[in-house]
Amino acid sequence: MLKVISFKICPFFQYVTAMLKAKHIPFEVEYADFNNCLFDISPNGKAPIVITENNTVLFDADAIVSYLDKQYSGLLQPRSAEDIALLEAWANYGSKQYVPQCSTMRSVDEAEFKQHWAVFEKALINMEKQLGSSVFFFGDELSRVDIAWLPILHRAWLVEKTTGHDMFRDFPNVKRWQGNIMQLEWLMETVSEDFEEVFNRFYLSNTFLSNV
Repeated sequence: MLKVISFKICPFFQYVTAMLKAKHIPFEVEYADFNNCLFDISPNGKAPIVITENNTVLFDADAIVSYLDKQYSGLLQPRSAEDIALLEAWANYGSKQYVPQCSTMRSVDEAEFKQHWAVFEKALINMEKQLGSSVFFFGDELSRVDIAWLPILHRAWLVEKTTGHDMFRDFPNVKRWQGNIMQLEWLMETVSEDFEEVFNRFYLSNTFLSNV
């Protein structure tokens, strides 16, 4: 069985576990702290890592998800070389927005919030243009792009639930996409049972968003 080691709060961890759940791949989780072996095992010193059944250590979330997408069946698999390249590009574009969103949520005052939001907002503008009226990014079938954006959509949902602040209020296509993703029956299984508590403590306590 595959083992995933990561920190609870890490969006890259949720990216990997979402891919595992979407493809119905059995896995176990070991939550990292500063006293266990994560930093010794991970070549780049970052979470998450996946240990395969052959005891191979996979690192870098994009590389791990690419491996899972190729190794296991399930999810949309484009046929043309162009569509394969576009799927990979839009998925990687999604994972590159984790840090801008996290920085936005961690902002301690309005000035810092506006600075980070300006970066994150550009990605939302691009996605708003790309999304159509279909259920998911590439149509009615879930793809790696949807999986890549799932942590972002989930975290924005938690922000709105707790504070009332809707990150997607000016982006109706993204908002509809978020609603469809949030209906995935396994979504809450991609994070720890106490994730909402951990999230609120980390992002919505003594931050600008905690006071909006």
